[in-house]
Amino acid sequence: MSATSDVRRTPRGLETRSRIVDSAAKLFYVRGVNATTLDDVRLASGASKSQLYNHFEDKRALIHAVIDVQSKFVLAREEQRLRGVKTLAGLRRWRDALVHANSLQDGSYGCALGAMSIELSDNDEQSRQALNASFDAWQRMLVETLTRLRVLGVLSEDADPQRLGTGLLAALQGGYVLAQNAHSSEPMAVALDMALDHIAFFARN
Repeated sequence: MSATSDVRRTPRGLETRSRIVDSAAKLFYVRGVNATTLDDVRLASGASKSQLYNHFEDKRALIHAVIDVQSKFVLAREEQRLRGVKTLAGLRRWRDALVHANSLQDGSYGCALGAMSIELSDNDEQSRQALNASFDAWQRMLVETLTRLRVLGVLSEDADPQRLGTGLLAALQGGYVLAQNAHSSEPMAVALDMALDHIAFFARN
């Protein structure tokens, strides 16, 4: 094992790596991936140049680490919010939490995963695949939630959880983009409301 590998595995090395990734994630979210340099990350994290390159050979390696961290964060948050949804009112509360969080920053910055997808998917295949896997996992959570509602009798047998889940995630991501451009959460709220109204069409009376 090399000396560099030894440093990476120490508690201090792991803490340094985590600090670098967290700083990069914040900068990518606010400034964008392409507008953020490794020097920006180094200054924000307080890491030396040698520490940065001990952990990441180039910017692309750092980007992939950020995608991994952001994906785990978003998916854990969504799993927690969706796992207890057993009514249409519960689905509305899920919508309310997303819109409220977006309104706190006046619609700015959008979805961390969606923003990176827009910047990276056409020129970094590894990033595209990782982000696509994250969106697939997010969609599966929505499909599982809607399937649960159908099993519980909240939605009729005519409801197609796969199609409805795809539409709901598309409405959410499109809402993020419009909210970001408008600097207002209102477009996101409208997009989600229309998607949820369509789902409610399949509610059992």
